[in-house]
Amino acid sequence: MWDKIPSWRKVMNIMMSILMLMGGYTGYVVLHRPDFFPIQHVTLGVRLQRVLPAEVLKVVRRELHGNFFTADITHLRLALEKLPWVRHINIRRDFPNRIVVELEEYQALARWNQHELINQQGEVFMATNVKLKELPIFIAPEGTERQVVLGYLKFSQQLAGLQLSIKQLTLSPRHAWQLRLSNDIVLELGRSEMTQRLERFVTVYPYSLANQPKTVKQVDLRYRNGMAVQL
Repeated sequence: MWDKIPSWRKVMNIMMSILMLMGGYTGYVVLHRPDFFPIQHVTLGVRLQRVLPAEVLKVVRRELHGNFFTADITHLRLALEKLPWVRHINIRRDFPNRIVVELEEYQALARWNQHELINQQGEVFMATNVKLKELPIFIAPEGTERQVVLGYLKFSQQLAGLQLSIKQLTLSPRHAWQLRLSNDIVLELGRSEMTQRLERFVTVYPYSLANQPKTVKQVDLRYRNGMAVQL
């Protein structure tokens, strides 16, 4: 069939193919030139509380290469997500020369097993520049993060009316709950009916224990109809 095509058409087809290849190559070269639509601005889309803007800029300068079209946004996002306090990063291009970085920070709820932090979603993370003494302590087995957070929120709600907060929450390997309150009274809640047992303490506390918090060391609520108070 090729033999039936006039020779001038063969030449034209070859020339068109060559021009297309040259055009594609030229476009590729131009597109990958750093001075072709260079990135001139990197903007933070949110106000940061924990993450240092200088650290973000340092990572951007080190990891962002290429121009507006060729910059590897995924690579930059992964690099920024390694910074302390960074929970999630969203990066978008703003034509013609701007990259917008939207950063979500972790919000620490408590210390997790002394060396880490945990947020309200039950996510454990490492971070710095935080006043640890202001946070409660959670001591619990790995894998119980979400369960512990839900328990803490529920117990805190029950204690709010007493103007008491949870200083330390411990969940044993056998799933027994213990609370140390802000007045240093320790509550033993056991492994079942924790909400009902704590409600029993909430009901009794204002009329008896509230007047002597410094002398009460521990309240064992693991009884069917009462409690044991250790002075």
